[in-house]
Amino acid sequence: MMEVVIVAVSATLGNLLMGWDSSTIAAGMTYIKKEFVLDATLEGLIVSMSFLTGTIVTIFSGTVSDLVGRRPMLITSSIMFIFSGLVMLWAPNVVIVLLARIIDGVAIALAVTLTPLYISEVAPADIRGQLNTLTQFACSGGMFLAYVLVFSMSLADSPSWRLMLGVIFIPAVAYFLLAVFYLPESPRWLVSKGQLQEAERVLKRLRGTEDVSGELALLAEGLSPGGEATSIEEYVVAPATELLANQEAGKDYIKLYGPNEEVTMVAQPVNGQDSLISRSMLSQQGSFGTLTGGGLKDPIVSLFGSLHENTLPEGGGSRSMLVHNANSIFSIGEPESSPFGTSDNLHAPLMSFQGGAGERDRAYGSKDMLGMRSNSSLRSNTSLVHGNAVETPRNTNIGGGWQLVYKAADGIGSGKREGLQRVYLHADTAAVSHDHNVSFVSTSGYDIPIEGGEVYQASALVSQSVLGTHDMLHLPEVAAKGPKWRALLEPGVKRALIVGIGLQILQQAAGINGFLYYAPQILEQAGIGALLSNLGLSSASASFLVNIITTFCMLPCIALAIRLMDISGRRSIMLYTVPILIVCLLILVVKQFFQMSSVIDAAITAVSVVVYESVFCMGFGVIPNIICAEIFPTSVRGICISLTSLTYWGCTLIVTLTFPYLLQLLGLTGVFGLFVVGCIISWIFVYLKVPETKGMPLEVIIEFFAIGAKPGTDPASIEIKG
Repeated sequence: MMEVVIVAVSATLGNLLMGWDSSTIAAGMTYIKKEFVLDATLEGLIVSMSFLTGTIVTIFSGTVSDLVGRRPMLITSSIMFIFSGLVMLWAPNVVIVLLARIIDGVAIALAVTLTPLYISEVAPADIRGQLNTLTQFACSGGMFLAYVLVFSMSLADSPSWRLMLGVIFIPAVAYFLLAVFYLPESPRWLVSKGQLQEAERVLKRLRGTEDVSGELALLAEGLSPGGEATSIEEYVVAPATELLANQEAGKDYIKLYGPNEEVTMVAQPVNGQDSLISRSMLSQQGSFGTLTGGGLKDPIVSLFGSLHENTLPEGGGSRSMLVHNANSIFSIGEPESSPFGTSDNLHAPLMSFQGGAGERDRAYGSKDMLGMRSNSSLRSNTSLVHGNAVETPRNTNIGGGWQLVYKAADGIGSGKREGLQRVYLHADTAAVSHDHNVSFVSTSGYDIPIEGGEVYQASALVSQSVLGTHDMLHLPEVAAKGPKWRALLEPGVKRALIVGIGLQILQQAAGINGFLYYAPQILEQAGIGALLSNLGLSSASASFLVNIITTFCMLPCIALAIRLMDISGRRSIMLYTVPILIVCLLILVVKQFFQMSSVIDAAITAVSVVVYESVFCMGFGVIPNIICAEIFPTSVRGICISLTSLTYWGCTLIVTLTFPYLLQLLGLTGVFGLFVVGCIISWIFVYLKVPETKGMPLEVIIEFFAIGAKPGTDPASIEIKG
């Protein structure tokens, strides 16, 4: 995975430049005001010009990226950063400074909007959250490096603001070279435009393996989410015996075929009322209903949550219940010698990345993966790309413990391609029976023994496959039509937009921009500046030193977030960090009512401000962008990202414009009180509406949003088939 990590790090150079720019303009304005004798209007215009430009550019950036690709937009961003730096180095007057800020706004908008989207589309599901958190680390790292630079320059007799603001062109050149000569195009965008062979080449490079058939098929399937036609099915999966391999599959069980066209596993449907997802959702809904007296919690939150509850204590609780539930579908039989020897190679495909290094190494190239067979309910194929068509895959692992397999639609012959149904299969590895004396219970009245005894319960999303359909065979013509705006009205997309836009609004309601703009004033009032001035520093240098300390403290917190993003998950991090923000704000409010020494007051204020900004960066600062890049279908992902980014810029503008008036009306204590209310509302929204997306392929996330948005859906009524 080293290649995809390097690609992601290279893409985040745009975010580093954005952080660099925000710090240098804040510092450089001290010297620009002196040289040009600016009034408040011109000063505000220079600072906000890039923000106003970015708002306009954001409206079109996502749509344009859907048409021309992600990589050309990143290249454009790097070029704009270079031009803005060179213009600022020359800038003889205010008009040229404003021009440089306009160019800079274009660069920032493209980097902020498209980098998370790009990383989400190239990263494997298992480390997607970690790689996307690098954008926040790069931004804060850029701020830290820039403040170190301006602090060093401020110690000179006559600091040059042109050099402070113009030196950005040097790292921008490196960004341009990497974007042009190293960064690949997003494979998901390539598939959406029918460029399947190029997408296959990119995937082979990013994954470091020649067998990317499963993931390429996944990208093709992502072009057509199942929507209301999707059903949730549950199976008990077990190694196949020779008896099962030679019998015709029917209503008792279905066969799962390996790449060698031998039956590898068999699966028997689970009764829907006893299935893992339905039981989990019903229990969660019941407990929540006890607390709230109603169904306020979005059922999709429970639906996602049920998939992340498969790591349970050995031999107890739900694990025992699931094993008992699995064994109730199997009956006791006589042990027989297994024709397959050990069963490790049989259940490894369902364990995917959850195992050790051996399983992870197999994930993208194993010949032990589940496959399909052309003359049966599940198929195998030896070729992948034929013209504009994608054949059913040899390697069915798609990351995050998920497998993509196929079966024939009910009542349709397996010889017809249009009869394929895709099956996103996810094994609950906690629900394993190691009983070596188990067998299928056949409806015909006799037991079919299962060799090896390894029994797994697996959840599956089943819907119509896009492979072999008219749209799949004519991708270039479909792609030429461009994004379909009416797709925004589909229930799953609307549900995702509510989550994405809500997170962007509440991110600003938590008060981060008020902190960023007025933290120096707060610290100055607390006496931090005077304390540092005693060290012989000028007021400007003291202010820069405070910002160095603040931005440096952000970095370990973001590093911790990188470590936890794909372990604890996005939702959990937000639910645990928002209360810390509330505590910091309450401390700043309550301390106003107590008399204390200046040193204690300064210390409490400084710690609260630093902790607030650092914790915000590791949670609410980065996660909304990560989630927004994960939950929208490929066909409209760019448009939806534009809408959520536009919401972010619009809310930032509102906070920026209203904050001075609120400060005058309510005072600093009152404004912080409003931010407390905003944080509380944010926590409630995350708890009720935001699902956990860690470790799930993008296409599976989209499928769940589609099925969870069925009219009248609740945890008790979602269709679960056995």
